[in-house]
Amino acid sequence: MADRVGVIDYGGGNLQNVLNVLKHLNHDGTLVSSPDDFAEIDRLIFPGVGSFGDCVADLDRKSLRDPILDWLGSDRPFFGICLGYQVLFENSEESPGVAGLGFFGGSVVRFNSLHGLKIPHMGWNEVKPTDRDYHMWAGTHDPLYLYFVHSFFPKPADESIVNSVTDYGAPFASSVSQGNIFAGQFHPERSQDAGLALVRNFLEK
Repeated sequence: MADRVGVIDYGGGNLQNVLNVLKHLNHDGTLVSSPDDFAEIDRLIFPGVGSFGDCVADLDRKSLRDPILDWLGSDRPFFGICLGYQVLFENSEESPGVAGLGFFGGSVVRFNSLHGLKIPHMGWNEVKPTDRDYHMWAGTHDPLYLYFVHSFFPKPADESIVNSVTDYGAPFASSVSQGNIFAGQFHPERSQDAGLALVRNFLEK
């Protein structure tokens, strides 16, 4: 039987796009919107668009913070996308005073417009894996281009978890990994064949 794939429903985000990608890959995604839903899944995807503060508030309103942290702490398969990557860290300049999940140490910071950068960072950009042998990069192009839309990015306290870097004014951590946990700032569901390859690798590991 195929693994059951859960998709975090925190009240926002591009859930349908992610569900469509799963369906294209012959997986039926299940929306996860309560603690009880975690018992019904084997893999967890956390997609996200919107603000850090609103996302965290909705996770707490739905009592999803602790089940997500338990999932991560058990090293179960997890794929965080965009905002679902950012909320893994302790806090964000976007929402001062709001505590993220804090699974990883570090903060989410804003791009510096003083360098003449257009904000948000929007469009295709190169993702440079730090370890090409990592399973999520299997079968992807080299160089690899993925689609981004964001004004903020995480700065991990532990550089050893950084799995790829991308340049926008300066290099930033475009993904991190630890065990079966992977999260990236890019949108695989908007990255055509390259994004499909990432999701397929996540499902087949």
